[in-house]
Amino acid sequence: MPADLQEKTGRYESLLAAALDTAEPTPDPNSPLGTVASEFEEMARSYLNDGRHFRSEDDPVNALAAFSYGHAWLDAGARMGVFSVPDGSELFTVTRGSE
Repeated sequence: MPADLQEKTGRYESLLAAALDTAEPTPDPNSPLGTVASEFEEMARSYLNDGRHFRSEDDPVNALAAFSYGHAWLDAGARMGVFSVPDGSELFTVTRGSE
């Protein structure tokens, strides 16, 4: 059975919004890595907003893509260590808690 596009789009929107609320920047905001964390978070928020725009225009394919891209920015930041995320969180593919 194929995936339900509307359900999946809504789920990915919720996951991205929750991940944005959960990810905590780790570097000093005035450092080069602080700039990286800020830019990654800005990209994720921009994709969340884009996805919501696409959903409001009844374009779930582009909405799902935007939510997925936004989440990828946060996952990349967690992998790099510029975001602290809870160990065992299902919001991230990689966990980097307080190590």
